[in-house]
Amino acid sequence: MSMAHDTLPTADDPVQRARAVVQSLYLADLASQSLGIEIIDVAPGAVQIAMTVRPDMVNGYGICHGGIVFAFADSAFAFACNSHGDPMVAAGASIEFLAPTPRGERLTATATEVARSARHGIYDVAVTAAAGAVLAHFRGRCSRLRVAPQSA
Repeated sequence: MSMAHDTLPTADDPVQRARAVVQSLYLADLASQSLGIEIIDVAPGAVQIAMTVRPDMVNGYGICHGGIVFAFADSAFAFACNSHGDPMVAAGASIEFLAPTPRGERLTATATEVARSARHGIYDVAVTAAAGAVLAHFRGRCSRLRVAPQSA
């Protein structure tokens, strides 16, 4: 399923529109689905998602692989930066791992908008454990997706 932003329902309520946009993105995002990501809350420019670290997500030390934590945070970032309805893609991102993430841990990623213009945005994502400890901090920079004109 591909998402056409110009065919999304136009709601008068920006929160309802953001929820519709994120739901549409999620339905087309097989990577996020395969991680078992659940959407918890959505508002324009902000998203909260959750995921449980499965046995197939741990590295040789028995803790969650850093790439999985990055992908989890990146999904929150993607949903947040697209929540306004404009097609945005990552232009850059970084992550700081602050504590190990054990197998079985229920993670939450909370993405918040730091800055946004018509063409760019910056978003911070806090990845936290169930008890509230911050395990990783992610910062993503997005750019508006340019869709090439289709030839006849």
